[in-house]
Amino acid sequence: MPPAAVRPATLADAPALTELLNEIDRIEIGAPETDQHTVEADLKHPRTDLAHDSWLAFEDGRLVAYGLLWDESGGERVDVDHYVLPDHQAAGLLILAAMEARALARARANGAARAVVHLHLNARPTTDTGLLAERGWSVVRRHHVLRRPVDAAVDLPPKAPAGVRLRTCGTEADRLRVYELYQRTFADHFDFQPRPYALWLSDIDADRLDWSLVWIAESDDLGDAGFLLARDDREAMGWIRAVGVLREARGRGLGEFLLRHAFARFAARGRDTVGLGVDTANATGAPRLYGRNGMTVHYAVDTWEAVLG
Repeated sequence: MPPAAVRPATLADAPALTELLNEIDRIEIGAPETDQHTVEADLKHPRTDLAHDSWLAFEDGRLVAYGLLWDESGGERVDVDHYVLPDHQAAGLLILAAMEARALARARANGAARAVVHLHLNARPTTDTGLLAERGWSVVRRHHVLRRPVDAAVDLPPKAPAGVRLRTCGTEADRLRVYELYQRTFADHFDFQPRPYALWLSDIDADRLDWSLVWIAESDDLGDAGFLLARDDREAMGWIRAVGVLREARGRGLGEFLLRHAFARFAARGRDTVGLGVDTANATGAPRLYGRNGMTVHYAVDTWEAVLG
């Protein structure tokens, strides 16, 4: 077979990329769960220069592999995505090598001596992980994608804990407040990258976000103490993007209250499944909270790391 033809991606490639990613979804998790608007949001990431930070590999005219790189840290940390069909690992390796070289160049342009690159892959990926290991990559963390069935007859709006009120994120001031709570509650989490408000809005694809599915929990003594950010634009399931509770407010039932409220709202909208992602080593007790509230593992995702330079 002749070598793969590689070129950068453009926004016009989003339909073909969505088809590729859903083909990989079917292999890895048994069903297509990639939406085109999510692919488009990735391609429009403000810290990605598509001409230099994206790669499409074709064999006999067929798209078989895709890579994307972005740099949110402004330092040594660089993130990449890598997708390849099982029988086209040589094409995937071409893209991987190109991404490694570009990641090191980006980190050095930031003034760093090395690049610390992270890649998230399904725990049973189409990518040959032996090739990653040979190049010095290793797994440093595991996340679970959880899901739970919801039913409007069962998942009713929960009663708020004493002294707690919930409001919808309805104003720009509320959006800023959610951003501040997000930065504070996730600051100690694995791989957290602080970012300015405008970049955070891009990360959550705010232009498509239904802000009526974002809530702030306020307590009598602490004021705004927690939030939940959800979205209802995924075909496969309703999605909880983030739940955060300030350290000083934990143990009061705010996380469970926010979670149950989201279940009820999604059920009332006619959804039958809700999902979210969680770090299995999360020290705040989030995995136990989700398990107590009926969420089970859909699939696992590993964070692979390479230190280059």
